[in-house]
Amino acid sequence: MTPHTKPIPARPDLRDRPWPPQDGCGFILHKKGLRHHWEGVGLLSVKTFSQGRALYDSGPGLHAVDDSSYLILNDGQPYSITVESERPVESFCIFFKPGFAEKVYYSLSSSQGELLDNPEPPGKPRIGFFDRVYPHDDILSPALLSLRSSPAEKRARAGWLEEQFYELMGLLLRVRLGAMNEALTLTAVRLSTREELYRRLCRARDYMSACLDRRLTLEEVAGVACLSPNHLLRSFRQAFGLTPHQYLTARRMEQARKMLADQNMSVTEVCLSVGFESLGSFSRTFRRHTGLSPSECRRKR
Repeated sequence: MTPHTKPIPARPDLRDRPWPPQDGCGFILHKKGLRHHWEGVGLLSVKTFSQGRALYDSGPGLHAVDDSSYLILNDGQPYSITVESERPVESFCIFFKPGFAEKVYYSLSSSQGELLDNPEPPGKPRIGFFDRVYPHDDILSPALLSLRSSPAEKRARAGWLEEQFYELMGLLLRVRLGAMNEALTLTAVRLSTREELYRRLCRARDYMSACLDRRLTLEEVAGVACLSPNHLLRSFRQAFGLTPHQYLTARRMEQARKMLADQNMSVTEVCLSVGFESLGSFSRTFRRHTGLSPSECRRKR
């Protein structure tokens, strides 16, 4: 598991798929199982899951990761992970050693002359990422999928897997730049203020996505982000183009569409699973967002 603390032993239905660790770069954990729990302090990492979801608790933040997303957590971030599923969930998580992100960033942001004079970064300013869930994209996600599906004989070749770590970090830094640009759209004088506000807004958004089955209030979500309700409302709409309520409703309808593909769940069960107490209210909201009733959506699927 992650190296800073002794992990809580995994339950016996999780099986390791060994990947050779890369000295100076990091390592990969590839697991499949029904249940799992671990808590401690981790390295900079990218978490992906398929055929189910994992719930990460990083203190004030709560992050749900499934087939549609990946999670980035920073070096030194305390967190816990919980997987509880009726069918095997596959995890594929990449951990980077301390200083690796800084080394790659230096090589990408420095001139050829600087790199000739100093191949290694003369100082080590910390490169921080936003701890948040990212929807799968056309930057990092294809590389993650390709690496996860690579055959064992390919990853055993000398140097091949090490090169993949460098390629992945370059892509990860591009994702970081995109998030930084999104943070810059917020209105604040100081850059550090915009970054901190964006970090808290992402925490609120991830919390709502992780709690689709619960009734949430603006005050509760604002408390998670350590913002006043009005500050959250104004800033969330500015950053993401939706109010918190609009975002939560859209995520619930998206989740409902996925659940309706499962013929073992009734429409009422889907309704309750996405936080609605009234089937009529759920059906009206679903039709308004999709143009179909839940039953019509199920028949089409």
